[in-house]
Amino acid sequence: MSSSSGTRVSSVCDPSHLTLRIKPYIQPFERELAYKELKALVGESGRIIAAEDDGRCFQVIGASVAADDLADRLAYWEWVCSSDPIWTRQIRREATANVVRNGGEPSELITRLPFNSDSLPVPNHRCLRYGPHAIHEYRGRFFPQLVRALLNCARIVPRSVVLDPMCGSGTTLVEAALADCEAIGLDLNPLSILIAKTKCSILETSPGQIIGEYDRMREVLMTPVGRRHNAALPYLSSLPARDQQYLSRWFAPDTLTDLDSIACIVHDMPPSAIRDLFLVCLSNILRSVSWQKTDDLRIRREVKPNDRTNAIAEYLSQLGRTVRSIVAFLAEERGEHRRGRWETIRGDAREISRILEGRRGLVDVVITSPPYAMALPYLDTDRLSLSYLGLLSREWHRGTEAEMIGNREITAGLRSRLWREYRAAQSELPGEVCRVIDLVHDAYEKADVGFRRKNLPALLSKYFGDMAVVLNGVRGLMKPGGDVFVVVGDNHTMAGERRIDIETGRLMGIIGEAAGLEIVESTPMDMLAPRGIFRKNSVASERIIRFQA
Repeated sequence: MSSSSGTRVSSVCDPSHLTLRIKPYIQPFERELAYKELKALVGESGRIIAAEDDGRCFQVIGASVAADDLADRLAYWEWVCSSDPIWTRQIRREATANVVRNGGEPSELITRLPFNSDSLPVPNHRCLRYGPHAIHEYRGRFFPQLVRALLNCARIVPRSVVLDPMCGSGTTLVEAALADCEAIGLDLNPLSILIAKTKCSILETSPGQIIGEYDRMREVLMTPVGRRHNAALPYLSSLPARDQQYLSRWFAPDTLTDLDSIACIVHDMPPSAIRDLFLVCLSNILRSVSWQKTDDLRIRREVKPNDRTNAIAEYLSQLGRTVRSIVAFLAEERGEHRRGRWETIRGDAREISRILEGRRGLVDVVITSPPYAMALPYLDTDRLSLSYLGLLSREWHRGTEAEMIGNREITAGLRSRLWREYRAAQSELPGEVCRVIDLVHDAYEKADVGFRRKNLPALLSKYFGDMAVVLNGVRGLMKPGGDVFVVVGDNHTMAGERRIDIETGRLMGIIGEAAGLEIVESTPMDMLAPRGIFRKNSVASERIIRFQA
């Protein structure tokens, strides 16, 4: 067994103890997490010693866990060795992305997987998009390895209850299900719930079924009859009139025809995880085939009269990549590991005490990345998908947007109301949080700033007030001693020449303590530069706050 660099793993193995090698490309905070997850898994009796080499190898003496168990669970390590070297399951999962990248039909992939020790294309760079984690673009998504490492730090066991009260696209739920835990996720965004549900349910589907439906879909869409060029656009006509009008402003007529062909075929399929997967793939191309301005996070139109977008070709390309990613992942997994139960709920995290009333005192771990204060126009980014997939009609869009935690779109009237409510209930927030909110308010009162900055003090008061409600609700659901991990980003604002830092991570820690949670540690994260349309809206720094109930 050898790595991509040619180093033979067996040359550093000693049967008297365990030897492990860490990934070479991880960032400093991930290296710290790697040590913490290893220490949590080997137990108090295990001694970890750095080997005298390039700084990547470590030895464990007196571990209470077997080498194959460690290899099955670790997130930031390449291999584990006692008498025989074992590549970690995480490395094998990430390696499926290399196979997918090399092309080929999905049916060919299952003949080349699972990997054997000599055929494994060991990743030599960070891989965040593999298997179900590659399904759909999503702003602010978790790193799957981070979630996996935090589960290890929390010492979860099979059937542990893992909660993400603001689950987004479902990274926490997927990793918890893969670890044979019971995963529960809430989110107000119906597109988030669809994506999260699809990522989890597709894990329970056989590669052969997915390939069969994919081949049928491709065959139908590549024939003139299958394209159903129907001037009546039966799918679009089934949507509410307001959505039909809205969508007609964002897509060329020929593109709407192509999309209708796809949508009709997908909706003719019986309900299943595969149909949901095909719908999610349709959602994932809507921005690129629309008149949405390129690389603009907000929805801004740029009509291109002479542009002939082939939406069917775009869809088949997207579907092919997604199916290959899922099939390769499932073929590598071989179906030999138990999957935990999962549940997705469209609901408001501020009402979590009511929604999960029957789970009080039963949650083992919470891992969540709440929306950052005013960092992104959350629902606005998903407008086209929400309307076209019939998930949220335009009639309800503005009201739902206003309910979102971290929402940054408010009217002058709502700003005044929020500020009055903050002043009336100011004593319910910790004093340090109020000091920051008041500091921003006073700075803007004296400065000539636009309406967005004028909105900021009221929005901050709402954001931190909402998060206080969420953390209070989470506290009531936790088992004594259970871990709550919150990943949150800091921000700043400018009042003229004056920079005001909004240390959201520090303030979130204060709010958590006020809710009855104890801060165990707070770990700064070096940010990875995001790709695509979300790179301009990234925050400068993030922090992992670990509380215990």
